[in-house]
Amino acid sequence: MLEKDIFKISSEEEFEAVALAVFNYQYQNNSVYHQFCDLLGKKPAAINSILEVPFLPIEFFKSKDIISSGRKPEIIFTSSGTTGMERSKHLVPELDLYRQSFRTAFEQFYGDIQEYCVLALLPSYLEREGSSLIHMVDDLIKRSHHPESGFYLNDLAQLSQKLKEMDRNGQKVLLIGVSFALLDLIEQEQFQLKHTIIMETGGMKGRRKEMIRKELHAELSKGFGVQYIHSEYGMTELLSQAYSPGNGIFHCPPWMKLLIRDPEDALQYIQMGKTGGINVIDLANLHSCSFIATQDLGKITSEGTEILGRFDNSDIRGCNLLVV
Repeated sequence: MLEKDIFKISSEEEFEAVALAVFNYQYQNNSVYHQFCDLLGKKPAAINSILEVPFLPIEFFKSKDIISSGRKPEIIFTSSGTTGMERSKHLVPELDLYRQSFRTAFEQFYGDIQEYCVLALLPSYLEREGSSLIHMVDDLIKRSHHPESGFYLNDLAQLSQKLKEMDRNGQKVLLIGVSFALLDLIEQEQFQLKHTIIMETGGMKGRRKEMIRKELHAELSKGFGVQYIHSEYGMTELLSQAYSPGNGIFHCPPWMKLLIRDPEDALQYIQMGKTGGINVIDLANLHSCSFIATQDLGKITSEGTEILGRFDNSDIRGCNLLVV
């Protein structure tokens, strides 16, 4: 029943009610989360608000199997990282939940995928197995039904030609790429695109010096000849994404919420405009954990959530975020 409720949420009251029901379900069925809540003295009977729900530190995905009892993973997503780094693993029992989440969210933010030609420049993700981003983008490519949609690994010359040709013909294009590869592309070719959305999915993955988002977007905007650079905020441990249409301000689908915790006291929240740690509620993550305390920094503004960077002491992981 919960699975049907998640994607029908249309108000804050409905979100709160479903989130508390999901918390109760995960407390009862996820042994790791159950133990974590008990250690904090947080049981469902005493929880009356999402602000009282315990958020599992994201590091647990590196050492524990975060999955509902009796469930077997249909797929295991893994984070990227350098050699020797312990990687996060996300055990996903129902792949259909992930598909419904990203398909519905994309349509809400960008419309019918069949209106687009989807071009993907994600070399660092394609070169390894277990990427949830590759799974999502591959699905979008196939469902676009456009003959030119596809992945481009190193053929930047062909990608440049396709971009210019389709933009000249008035075709709506979504170019989704990792930041360093998008920079590589505009170093080889300059564009003046009118019908193309440029969406960056994160940092340099060790290929280039990290840049603040404002600097990165300024370079990409100039190189592609577009006013705004879009962004996607997601990570291995989640089954939902937030999107930014520009300026680093992100918006969530109705079943996802970002909260800002006090960096000095993880059990407290801070007021609008103050910087703190990002807690994510992802109700699509039903059979794993929907309440995750990330190592990312952000703040709530009147326009949305601004993603600012990463805590200094967190290692570089495969989530879509630039460092400050």
